[in-house]
Amino acid sequence: MPYLGLYLKSLGYVAAQVGLVFAVMQGTKLVSPGLLALLSARLNNRMQLVQLASFLSVMAYACLLSDPDFLGILLIVFVFSFCWNAMLPQFEAITLTKLGQQTGLYSGIRLWGSIGFIATVSGVGYVLTKTSLNEWPLLVSVCLLMILIASLTLSEKGRVKPAKRGSVMGLLLKQKTIIAFFFVVFLLQASHGAYYAFFSILLDKLNYSEIEIGQLWSLGVLAEIVLFLVIQRVFHHLSLRFILLLSLLLTVIRWLMIAWLADHLIILVVAQFLHAASFGAFHVVGIQLTHRYFKGAMQEKGQALYSSVGYGAGGMLGGLIAGLLWDAFGAEWVFSMAALLSAIAFLVAWIWVEKNNDEDLEATGEGVSSV
Repeated sequence: MPYLGLYLKSLGYVAAQVGLVFAVMQGTKLVSPGLLALLSARLNNRMQLVQLASFLSVMAYACLLSDPDFLGILLIVFVFSFCWNAMLPQFEAITLTKLGQQTGLYSGIRLWGSIGFIATVSGVGYVLTKTSLNEWPLLVSVCLLMILIASLTLSEKGRVKPAKRGSVMGLLLKQKTIIAFFFVVFLLQASHGAYYAFFSILLDKLNYSEIEIGQLWSLGVLAEIVLFLVIQRVFHHLSLRFILLLSLLLTVIRWLMIAWLADHLIILVVAQFLHAASFGAFHVVGIQLTHRYFKGAMQEKGQALYSSVGYGAGGMLGGLIAGLLWDAFGAEWVFSMAALLSAIAFLVAWIWVEKNNDEDLEATGEGVSSV
């Protein structure tokens, strides 16, 4: 993710094309998790689907090594991200199933995703400074191949198939709080579109090297790790509503800092530490609220809806808007637009989400996930 925008720019593509590629990546989250979930319901060993999706991810991404044109890149990214975005929720579901009643152990397992992100981003940044961005598809393909090999060592034999799920949409359409909550998730993820697609391009424009770009991305995930280590204690003292509103407010501040003060390194460092709020804290609260709203047999569909509405529809719209505005208005106004989307999300949450419910929710490992 941190180097994809830079790679496309090095090939001569303009901002609108970069935004379209990221929109395709996010857009596949609208359908792929649900589709694989339907297929997995028929299997006793869901790891077989994960392994198949992992294999197709490797094969698709390796096609970038053949120097395709832009339409070819879009097709490759579509196939890769469709498989990748379908695979990740299934693997997390398998992990939680294996943990059984010990879901508190999940945070310690998922934490290694954040650690792996930091190690990979920093390592790739170092390699690219010694070689060139042309080697980036090869590096990603190697990482995907290692994931495939790791998946082949795992299985889920003897799984008991779940009972038939109930309807989610009936519950959703009857409760304004749930509609408002998903609208907030949609807006916040749309605000991240500029960050995921163009933050590295902005840093490159400010003459940061690939190593420094990787380090700044890693700072955000490091802040996320620290938050995951302390969040369970925080839940004992603060309500979900308070944490939700605070994370949205800090997100507004983060985007404005990047928009207008990105030429100051200390400001960029602080803004990256705020990733703990804009992604980490919000995501933890989002998972917990989804768990509260969709109980029993509806939990899996509720979590799939959370992913599709936020990371799918929201991320796709954010990437498209950022790509269309980047060349015409510049980083300042694109990230200001992101701040505006976050501000609207704050107002919606303030008025409708958990307004009359200050009940604290016991924190569990289910609320922890990585970028």
